[in-house]
Amino acid sequence: MSVSTSVAHRPKRVFSGIQPSGNFHLGNYLGAIRNWVNQQGQFDNVFCIVDLHALSLPTTRETLRANTLHLANVLLAAGIDPDASILFVQSDVREHTELCWLLNSVTQYGELRRMTQFKDKTSGKNDEQVSAALFDYPVLQAADILLYDTELVPVGEDQKQHIELTRDAAARFNARYGETFVLPEPDIKAEGARIMSLEDPTKKMSKSDASPNAAIALADSPDVIRKKIRRAVTDSGSAVVAAPDKPALTNLLTIYSLLSGEPVAAIEQRYIGKGYGAFKSDLGEIVVEALTPMQERLRELEANPELSQIALAAGAARARERAAAKMTVVRDRMGIGIGRS
Repeated sequence: MSVSTSVAHRPKRVFSGIQPSGNFHLGNYLGAIRNWVNQQGQFDNVFCIVDLHALSLPTTRETLRANTLHLANVLLAAGIDPDASILFVQSDVREHTELCWLLNSVTQYGELRRMTQFKDKTSGKNDEQVSAALFDYPVLQAADILLYDTELVPVGEDQKQHIELTRDAAARFNARYGETFVLPEPDIKAEGARIMSLEDPTKKMSKSDASPNAAIALADSPDVIRKKIRRAVTDSGSAVVAAPDKPALTNLLTIYSLLSGEPVAAIEQRYIGKGYGAFKSDLGEIVVEALTPMQERLRELEANPELSQIALAAGAARARERAAAKMTVVRDRMGIGIGRS
């Protein structure tokens, strides 16, 4: 049976991975998590907390476990339904690392060396400071995606290169061993994919930003949220409009639009002649109102850690079932595992 035939009569499968590191912020929510929640009824979704990817940079046992459980709580609080979607931790499904090694055989060294994110993260460092895991990161990412016959991968524009590498590796494998893997497509949203820093609208909102005022953490109190919005940089002039020469206002209007459901043009009309102060004051309230239900649910989950642990265990069992079936095909195609029972 060909890959295309085997997936023809089911909803499109989506794989999304998110790394458990740092404090999750409004950019993570608007750029990724909210879209995952809204698409649950449309696709066959596999959501993965990619803790193995977090090992590409130094961490500790305690930090990694705490971050992993916190991220699970964030996803559940945001609205991920573990009955409707598969939610699990990457390291609980060992087939991810097995397939990563096998895909290394059809991935080229030059491709990995040219990856933009690898060059960015290793800029200014000598070879002794860079882990092999950081170099091989895209191959593990390819394994994550290909293991589940993924058709769509929600990503930002900065991750598109990784999906292209995944497709290239899958195509080489299929050409060498026979039709085995689906070639996934990137699912890049027109809006919200890149929420920018509140202090520097030329940079993406980031968990690793040195300034706490650059991002709105999902756990920030209402007063902190309001203060960060008031302090957010603006552009020259006083008109509340989105334009190429107004990146700060464009970013703030995007946040307002995504959370309120109103088009940017309607918001611009509302604030004609009112200036930045009134706009920022209202935006602060909109962000607070949007995050309050999530924060209340997050507090409940963190007070009862067994809830997320049960959801993750059930999700891992469902993921292992799919991954094991896929790897049986992969091993057979490659001619490995002869003595495996």
